[in-house]
Amino acid sequence: MAKLVFGMNQSLDGYVDHMAFGPSPTLFRHFIEEARGQAGSVYGRRMYEVMRYWDDEHPEWTAEEQAFAAAWRKQPKWVVSRSLKSVGPNARLVEGDLEGAIRALKAERDGEIEVAGPDLAQSLTGLGLIDEYRIYLHPVVLGHGKPYFAGPRPPLRLVTHDRIGEDVIRLTYVPA
Repeated sequence: MAKLVFGMNQSLDGYVDHMAFGPSPTLFRHFIEEARGQAGSVYGRRMYEVMRYWDDEHPEWTAEEQAFAAAWRKQPKWVVSRSLKSVGPNARLVEGDLEGAIRALKAERDGEIEVAGPDLAQSLTGLGLIDEYRIYLHPVVLGHGKPYFAGPRPPLRLVTHDRIGEDVIRLTYVPA
């Protein structure tokens, strides 16, 4: 059975914003390895549209960016949306019964499936489907934006923490 993992970069004051801050080279290499090892990713529409950037080739990319794109393209993706009519390569649209679709996905797969996007994570948290939360805490204060927890924070238990690079702490929680 697969494990659903919601992990994102977060500011000290609780916000996620890929345009305001990003991963260091060390953290980016960590994300490449994570992408290579994942059984797939579940996206909400907005996050999927952001990540579609990796479907296209960009000649200015570094070797690390090319490696991430290759890993991202290889893994299966499921996109939860009421408005999209089609999705890109190696992706499948999830419509209708979200809980049933995700429960079936967890039952038929092994390994970790990434959950991408705070709004989708809020819905899946409410259904009790997220198995692990990974907060990549950056020493940045934004003061506004999209919060990591789009709704009430569920009761959580810290299971591990580790430093990645010089200034990021990964906090790993499970539902309490």
